[in-house]
Amino acid sequence: MTFLDWIILLAMYAAIVVTVLATRGTMRGVSDYLAAGRSAGRYLLTISMGIAGLGAITVVANLEMGYEAGFALTWWGLTMALFQVVVMVTGWVTYRFRRTRALTLAEFFERRYSRRFRIFAGTVAFVAGIINFGIFPSVGTRFFIHYLGLPEVVHAGGLAVPLFPAIMAVLLATSVFFVFLGGQVAVMITNFIQGVFANVVFLVLAVYLVLLVGWDSVGEVLSRAPVGHSKINPFDTGFVENFNFQYFLIGVLGLFYGAMSWQGTQAYNSSARTAHEGKMGNVLGLWRQRTQDVFMTLVPILVFTVMHHQGWSTVADGVDGKLALIGNEAVRNQMRGPLVLAALLPPGLLGAFAALMLGAFVSTHSTYMHSWSSIFIQDVVLPFRNRPLSPRAHLTLLRSGVVLVAVFAFLFSLFYKQSQAILLFFALTGAIFAGWSGAVIIGGLYTRWGTTAAAWAASITGVTLALGGFILEQAQRAFRETGIPFWGMLDGLGTERAAAWAAYTRDHLPNGQQLWGLAMWLCLVVYVAVSLIQQAVRRRDFDLDRLLHRGAFRLEGEVEEGTLTVSRGWRMLGITDEFGRRDRILYLMTWGWNFAWVVVFAAGTAYFLTRPVENGDWSPWNPLWLGFWEVRTWIEIGLGMIVVVWFTWGGVRDVRRLLRDLRSADRDVHDDGIVGG
Repeated sequence: MTFLDWIILLAMYAAIVVTVLATRGTMRGVSDYLAAGRSAGRYLLTISMGIAGLGAITVVANLEMGYEAGFALTWWGLTMALFQVVVMVTGWVTYRFRRTRALTLAEFFERRYSRRFRIFAGTVAFVAGIINFGIFPSVGTRFFIHYLGLPEVVHAGGLAVPLFPAIMAVLLATSVFFVFLGGQVAVMITNFIQGVFANVVFLVLAVYLVLLVGWDSVGEVLSRAPVGHSKINPFDTGFVENFNFQYFLIGVLGLFYGAMSWQGTQAYNSSARTAHEGKMGNVLGLWRQRTQDVFMTLVPILVFTVMHHQGWSTVADGVDGKLALIGNEAVRNQMRGPLVLAALLPPGLLGAFAALMLGAFVSTHSTYMHSWSSIFIQDVVLPFRNRPLSPRAHLTLLRSGVVLVAVFAFLFSLFYKQSQAILLFFALTGAIFAGWSGAVIIGGLYTRWGTTAAAWAASITGVTLALGGFILEQAQRAFRETGIPFWGMLDGLGTERAAAWAAYTRDHLPNGQQLWGLAMWLCLVVYVAVSLIQQAVRRRDFDLDRLLHRGAFRLEGEVEEGTLTVSRGWRMLGITDEFGRRDRILYLMTWGWNFAWVVVFAAGTAYFLTRPVENGDWSPWNPLWLGFWEVRTWIEIGLGMIVVVWFTWGGVRDVRRLLRDLRSADRDVHDDGIVGG
């Protein structure tokens, strides 16, 4: 790190701190703290939520995962493009949730089901969330130590100060400070600044690194993969057989079932100015992802090339030497990508990437601490009170929750030893809530006949299945590593029979995708069955119009006034009476872009499945696939440049409008997320 790099890093830190201080007076009520007064525009939403969901840990996780994946699996991801568009353009789940005006998901559960179910759901979401969040500070802090080349211990005045806990404490304290001063208002505006900066740096780094490493070097290294393990040709991988109709069906179901299930960025679900504005923000998110996706796909492959190409052996040897000093294997895998980037990037870009990661760290931590602490206070603590709090006492309690979450994350990161990939840890902890919540959310928003008993039955089923799957997976891993015949020992089976049972379960237990699919289907069936049985005994429909503020319950300013006459044909594309002319153009562009890639996928798959291949040798097709990936990469980079300019302009306008509306808005002291308050 040169002086220039440190200036860039410190400038990013100073910019977000000054921004928070400059806007601190705009947060003056509970709804401001929880949802930015429900005043956010579409561009502000999509950029802020994008960086909030990204985070330093996500960058590290994708560098770790993409190192081995290559381009091949990206091809199969194109199958989901059209279904992603359907979810976004229809505003599936998110539009109706915003119409409820609930400030947390569990508040909606109380309005739709019961207060006890709110407390249960809030507790499960909070526990799963903070455990999931527990490793965030550790991974981010270790990135800075290794990327910046900092020592483990600093000696000052005769004292040996370990840097890991010190840096982690400073970064967590910064995030707490942001949430304290401005709640969701401060979180959203600082995330916008960091998001714009990150989008620019992602594109600059992608262009610089691909020109530095060279596409020829990429092709030379990736082409050396053995038969069945290609990183270029998706039809020459050992994973193709897993991408069957069952896998595809589960993925499609997950897009619809899992909408809004994960609550790490839950405040954004309530922050939109209107439900329509929130839906448009989600659609814009499909375009905003271009800048992030090109970096997440391309850069890990470039890192892999550097570590395996003879021309970069000096860099690879230096990185291997530093990795050898890291005792934890999981941490070594996480730090490989950052160390390669530290060796490749020149002054200026080295500091820019560090500043990007600083912004990503602070944005995600402030967002997640705001989310989990709000869920804990709003959905677990306050429902037990019979008397409402004053707005001042309510805000004080919400802020105390932030401190508790920060202290837990600090201690968890300090003492927990990572033993598995980051994304695997995310999946295991996230499934405890997300495995069942989809059935309860969809049933509550889209049916009049869904019942409280059905919500309880589905949630208990999902939690039991997720925990059972986790225990079976851990027991299975223990048997593989130790050879101890865990299975069958509890019922007195002999060693041979226990070993046979262990082998059987190893081969027949569902994988992660199948277990997820099983949880979704089972919870849906349980929810529907219990609801219909109850309705058959005693017909009692729920008043959705009241919940969604429709008809006689419509609220002023909650529905956009469109400028177009919408026919049935346009409605099939998700275009409603709330649309203006620009909204319709954006929808047509979104449909066209994604449908074009689906056509490319369908045509390419049909073509290559009909090609004759001798002895499984696909190598003659490697040049064609390399050319395809190169063209796609530059198309994505070019589109990303347009998106950065477009979204930055729109986001600045949304920030100005947000601040203006918050300064002039009349606060309702009863708008605090307490049902019946």
